[in-house]
Amino acid sequence: MGKDKVHIFDTTLRDGEQVPGCKLDTEQKLVIASRLDEMGVDVIEAGFPISSPGDFKSVEEIAKLVENATVCGLTRSVKKDIEVAAQALKFAKRPRIHTGIGTSDSHITHKFKSNREDIIERAVAAVKYAKTFVEDVEFYAEDAGRTDNEYLARVCEAVIKAGATVLNIPDTTGYCLPDEYGTKMKYLKENVKDIDKAILSCHCHNDLGLATANSIAGAINGARQIECTINGIGERAGNTSLEEVVMIMRQHPDLHLDTNINSKLLYDTSLMVSQKMGMPVQPNKAIVGTNAFAHSSGIHQDGVIKNRETYEIIDPADVGVSQSSIVLTARSGRAALAYRAKNVGYELTKVQLDKVYENFLKYADRKKEIVDADIHEIVETSAIDMTSLA
Repeated sequence: MGKDKVHIFDTTLRDGEQVPGCKLDTEQKLVIASRLDEMGVDVIEAGFPISSPGDFKSVEEIAKLVENATVCGLTRSVKKDIEVAAQALKFAKRPRIHTGIGTSDSHITHKFKSNREDIIERAVAAVKYAKTFVEDVEFYAEDAGRTDNEYLARVCEAVIKAGATVLNIPDTTGYCLPDEYGTKMKYLKENVKDIDKAILSCHCHNDLGLATANSIAGAINGARQIECTINGIGERAGNTSLEEVVMIMRQHPDLHLDTNINSKLLYDTSLMVSQKMGMPVQPNKAIVGTNAFAHSSGIHQDGVIKNRETYEIIDPADVGVSQSSIVLTARSGRAALAYRAKNVGYELTKVQLDKVYENFLKYADRKKEIVDADIHEIVETSAIDMTSLA
């Protein structure tokens, strides 16, 4: 059975940049956009053109630069927004306008002070107008996660008829559970007329830590685009993490889903985005955190030294990390110490290792981590015959 392609829609430069204090200038955005294109991202959401002259310029320059990916600009369901986005995207080889409106009762009542029928009319009008500028129009039903499925299906059917090519079903507040979000996608697949004429897309936020799980549940139930960011950055608690969804599909062939992403560029791209945005990646972040392939527990270290797969389900090289890391702490065992000592030039016998290990524990109780320089000092201050070391 072949694998279905899931399109990766990267919104690092739009939703990701909405993090307070993480503003990028145009040149920085161009560097990141070039890397995303090289990495195999299918769609790059370059910005929200009407929001500022700077954002307009960035979208325009990215549109000129990108060779392979579709370049997308965000709009509200407002004519002027759509006109400005079309202008910013005029140089793109594959332009997409991303327009939409809130569909939950909360948004309809409190944000728009409107009603369900009026929202459908506005959605259809926005898609039709965007369609006069570009062929590829994505519609977002903001707060779809809290929109009842029957009404959401009516909205989707109406915008497909108006010409939408992609239907974005956002869990805007990160409220949904995976089963709930997957069921929503399944309902749309089964109840929207002409659903085969559009791609269903997941856009999940991480307020409850479920963005990745929800996106995968959506893909399992028929979505074929996932909207995500490098390092999972974004509004509030962030967005779906690109590196996580890519590697979940790669590590679970039984899902019969995959992407075009060159995973060997994931770690380096994570560092690039972190540095340019001034936003550190938490050490325990899945896939790209500094501790993702680091082992400090003696039991784990012994297993990994004997066979990496005992405690690692991903080969570090597959995501661009050179090798696993054996970190020496007071929790480390003899196997880890012998392994690290060998790396810096000491072949210890069992008797020598026992003495060096005793000395090592004294050092380790005083320091958070033992580095290579410490190993030399530990070996040389242990009561062993140094002449017998290889």
